[in-house]
Amino acid sequence: MKVLFPKVTIIMATYNREIYIVETLKSIINQSFTNWECLIIDDGGTDNTVAVISPLLEEDKRFQYLKRPEKYKKGLPGTRNYGLDLAKGDYVIFFDDDDIVHPLNLELCVLELSRNDVSFCRYIRNVFYDDFDYQFDMSKEYDTFFIGINDVERLLNQDLPFNSCAVLWKKECFTNNRYVEHLLHAEEWELYSRILSTGIKGISIEKSLFFARKHSNSMTGQYYRLDPIRTSSNVDAILLVLKNLQEKGLFSHSLIRYFVTISYGFKEYDLFNKFINLLQLTFFEKIKWQVFYATFPLRLSAYRIKKAIKTFNK
Repeated sequence: MKVLFPKVTIIMATYNREIYIVETLKSIINQSFTNWECLIIDDGGTDNTVAVISPLLEEDKRFQYLKRPEKYKKGLPGTRNYGLDLAKGDYVIFFDDDDIVHPLNLELCVLELSRNDVSFCRYIRNVFYDDFDYQFDMSKEYDTFFIGINDVERLLNQDLPFNSCAVLWKKECFTNNRYVEHLLHAEEWELYSRILSTGIKGISIEKSLFFARKHSNSMTGQYYRLDPIRTSSNVDAILLVLKNLQEKGLFSHSLIRYFVTISYGFKEYDLFNKFINLLQLTFFEKIKWQVFYATFPLRLSAYRIKKAIKTFNK
């Protein structure tokens, strides 16, 4: 009797990564789980990516090189949406074009999805700088825990990070969910919180199965250099998250407190007032949060002073 294994679709957006992409693709070839397809989708790059990956495309037909059609907006969200529309796998995962994948990544994630009634498998992502020099831990012993709708808050406040390349999903999770294509930052934060808020369940592997390369041209690097376009996109993502939480009735006191706090960092976008108006609070509740917002700098300064004293006394 022939055993049928599920198929995994790997969606890899690429843009001018001729320096790193071959190393990334070789880490995919080295996967212990072999029933995968990898859609390499070019977002309009102008370097020699096609030339450097051509030998791998010829040797391994599981790789497909495509170009993003114009009907999908330029950028990571549009490119990934195109991949989702082409995906033939039972499961979907997003890999970046400059990172390294642990050899057991797909095997362990597929195993957890096959033996548990869950819709996604999350795992730990490590970060490295420039060149990759790491001895893989090939042990298959690890702890796990389940994730559900009650963990939406932990996802949003980064207590339980959902990195874009650190979750294997059942494809059905994207049946009614896609990336918002105009977002240039926090697009996966918005999408993944929206998916989790539908009530699906997942499992998390307490093991490092993905290694993200950090360099000056990374998306996060551009954001932290205070790119105003990406900052504005971050605000748009926050507003979309807030709207989804409101529609699903998922706001808790601690979540309101969290978003009021971070809104202080976007004063020029009037994020606080947009948030408060969305909540449709009573007059007294609105006053309470306005006072909390207004006194935030004082409480932040007191916290920093206490932290400095504690550090000094060590």
